[in-house]
Amino acid sequence: MTLAIAPSETSPAPLSDLVARDAREFGAYARTGGWAFGLMVARSVRPGGQGADETPKVSAKEFAELAGCSADRVMRYYKAWDRAADDGLVPHFEAIAPGQEVELPDADVWLSYYVSRNSAGSERGTAISEAAEAEGIRPTKALEVAENPTALRAAILADPSTARAARQALLDRVREDPELQAELARDVVRTDDLKKAVATESRSADRIDYVRQIAESGQIKTPAGQTVDAPADLRQEAERHLSLLDELDEDEDTGEWATEAYGTMRTLVVEAVEADPELRVQERRTKFYSSLQKATKVFEELTFDDAQDFYEDDMVAQLEELQQAIGACITALRGARGNQPQD
Repeated sequence: MTLAIAPSETSPAPLSDLVARDAREFGAYARTGGWAFGLMVARSVRPGGQGADETPKVSAKEFAELAGCSADRVMRYYKAWDRAADDGLVPHFEAIAPGQEVELPDADVWLSYYVSRNSAGSERGTAISEAAEAEGIRPTKALEVAENPTALRAAILADPSTARAARQALLDRVREDPELQAELARDVVRTDDLKKAVATESRSADRIDYVRQIAESGQIKTPAGQTVDAPADLRQEAERHLSLLDELDEDEDTGEWATEAYGTMRTLVVEAVEADPELRVQERRTKFYSSLQKATKVFEELTFDDAQDFYEDDMVAQLEELQQAIGACITALRGARGNQPQD
């Protein structure tokens, strides 16, 4: 009896030459990326200045027709190879003949030289590419965003992190663009919510500056406008509040913290003035002079050249009351002067 023994493994099918070719080409492209296509253009398209009778290469237009694509696309590969040749990464066009193979750089390097969008060649595109390189990203990414502002708007509206990145970019740009500054300012004043938000943030910033000035300069400004040295404990309290404010995250609302710090410091300033007899007297003197100067200025601005046109009895009555008040004030001051100790 004959026993049939099953094979332990299935015999592999013959490898298709087409599959093998695809695998080799895929591996070559995986290693070299766009350099492989750049080489095809570099060794087949004649450089500028060479005539058709000097080389077997063809023009970019002819090559594009043979390839079934646009001449612009061919030229983008051509320019990428040219830039790389200037940097010494690949041979110049004149040194490569049709069909010649050369050692190609790594695939990742290709993206530093090739930009796949037509706008890259314009002045605007060049500026965008340079800015992208400065930020450490591929120019193609920045150019794609610049050419699709609707997509950018959608990303900003939908994604908070994108909106924050856009905000920071606008702030960086606005510092060097007076026209954009004016446009943004107009947008703010025309939008009630933004106008209120700016006013709120401005108030918070002023309050933080008030605390910072005390902490850093060691001086306080009294309610009457005097600038004097801050007591040590008051300055320490300002430093404590300032450190709390400085520790807040950038995206954290400072309004409540600023209000609390400002209110505390204002109260402490008033208490410091009241605790110092000499400073308290000086503060009242300063307030009196300030009020007196304001009243004098207001009275000096009154004109009576056309009094007959607007005369009313209550005007005279109010002036007479003011005269009596001024008289009483003068009497009080003279009495205070008479009570001062004589040297």
